[in-house]
Amino acid sequence: MRFLCDENVGSALIAALRQRDPALVIWAVGDPGAPPRGTADPVILLWCEEQDFVLVTNNRRTMPEHLAEHLNGGHHTPGILQLNPDIGIGETAELLLLAAHASWPDEHRDQIKYLPVL
Repeated sequence: MRFLCDENVGSALIAALRQRDPALVIWAVGDPGAPPRGTADPVILLWCEEQDFVLVTNNRRTMPEHLAEHLNGGHHTPGILQLNPDIGIGETAELLLLAAHASWPDEHRDQIKYLPVL
């Protein structure tokens, strides 16, 4: 599983993930090869579909609507993992690593799952 963190995900979480599992592919919006900062959510969903990245986001307000529009347009997504603001960085990193290593390949397909997911 590969993760793309939207621009609202803090760099401390990304650093914690990279430190805990250097082999994990985790990109952030704005990284080389990823969508640039300021990219609209519908475009990010298309990118995630094309590149097979699970989106990690804090966007609870509009992401469900964007996902519905994406799916209604005949598209798919490897999944969206919604962060829980009440869980600290260390626990969030562990939950994401668990999702990355213990999920079936299409387990999160076309869904938003809220941490903790397992």
